[in-house]
Amino acid sequence: MRIFKKVLLAVLPILFMKIVAAAPAAYTPVSLGGVKRVLIVMTNHSEYPTRSDHTGLWLTELTHVYDALKGAGFAVDFVSPEGGVTPLDERSLGWLYVDSAAKEHLNDPAFMAALQSTKAAAEIDPAAYQAIFYAGGHGTMWDFRGNKELKRIAEGIYRDGGIVSSVCHGAAGLLDLEDAKGKPLIEGRRVTGFSNFEETLSGVKDQLPYALQSEMEAKGARYEKSLLPFRSFTVTDGRIVTGQNPGSSKEVAQALLNALGNRN
Repeated sequence: MRIFKKVLLAVLPILFMKIVAAAPAAYTPVSLGGVKRVLIVMTNHSEYPTRSDHTGLWLTELTHVYDALKGAGFAVDFVSPEGGVTPLDERSLGWLYVDSAAKEHLNDPAFMAALQSTKAAAEIDPAAYQAIFYAGGHGTMWDFRGNKELKRIAEGIYRDGGIVSSVCHGAAGLLDLEDAKGKPLIEGRRVTGFSNFEETLSGVKDQLPYALQSEMEAKGARYEKSLLPFRSFTVTDGRIVTGQNPGSSKEVAQALLNALGNRN
């Protein structure tokens, strides 16, 4: 028994070193021209057709992803279809949804100023970015789809080997995207976004110009969703990373980082 223990003690350090050597290295952001950048897209739209409350960006769908990217060493730029102010969805500011990190951002003058002065899509050079991330909020249903500049940026990033990602209604930004052959980028791809059932439960279905899930399926996407509504659910299909709803923002942030890491 003593001999066995001596042999075991002698072998353990060697085994430990092999395990450490085999373990994946800490995540290192991709560098382009010495700068590591991800572009986050947010809406400019705040009005519902007949409701008195206002929509816009769903705050934590930005902050959870922003914090994860910054923590991983990325520079992050904010862009919107027209530039300037990104309105905040009123419901996203309720006590049920705003966590302590989001509250810190709300109290950060520099961060809030950045939401008031986003870059316009027409100003963006896609070659500067390793990924594009579409944040959600119902406002995106009006101004993400049909925007030629956002389409140009996302297609440029993707064709250069970058990542296209979204959460919740941000997937509206994927509907126009095409591959190099002119086919819908999401055709035949596993994706997710705010479901038709969740839209019914949200209480604003009758206010929207279209149903996101239905439009993704019409583009030939292999739409997937969580068994239960509003549960975190994320899908990665190659260089397309999507999250279903606001509760998915932390999970989709990690999936985005994983996809960026796989580019190395």
